Amino acid sequence: MDKKEIVRQGYNKVAESLQKTSGLEKEGLNLLANFTSRIPQVGRVLDAGCGNGVYSCFLSDDFKVIGVDISEKQIELARHNAPKAEFICEDMTKISFPEEYFDGILSYYAIIHVPREEHFDLLRNFYRMLKFNGVVLLIFQLNADPESYENNFFHKGVKMYWSGFDKNENLNMLKNAGFKIIWAKSIQESPKWGDSSHLYVFAEK
Repeated sequence: MDKKEIVRQGYNKVAESLQKTSGLEKEGLNLLANFTSRIPQVGRVLDAGCGNGVYSCFLSDDFKVIGVDISEKQIELARHNAPKAEFICEDMTKISFPEEYFDGILSYYAIIHVPREEHFDLLRNFYRMLKFNGVVLLIFQLNADPESYENNFFHKGVKMYWSGFDKNENLNMLKNAGFKIIWAKSIQESPKWGDSSHLYVFAEK
């Protein structure tokens, strides 16, 4: 099965389970505060890999949010959870909004499911779509992982796929794509998300 099809089908199957466990934890809210403080009122925000819309819902009270996700079921839930936002069911590596269209781009737990050979082109496209002085808040893997699979995602007997680079390569890619790194933090996740660590990066154009 195609890697992206594994991700699409996997998130379709666990969508209802994720809906029950989703929530904005304190650490995530603190990091989002950096992001939102740099976006003008009613500015445009892209939520790339928006899942069930938990972050889109938080952002859409103040900004014009467009969420994109490869999973039809997640998009269905997102439209219910964040009715003020706009949602598109699409592979986020294929989106093509106009140049300098967004004031901010958020991507939580989504790039880690994209084959890593596509990461640089994805970041370049983010840079192209972002306005001058616009900001991104992105999550990457911390360790090099050409590709890995799990057959019991969220304890539901569902297959899932991951791919990514290590911290230094992720930061170098962002710089080579044109971004200026504001901060990068390695954060240990809550045990309910599997007790793993990820790299959070806040950067600007």
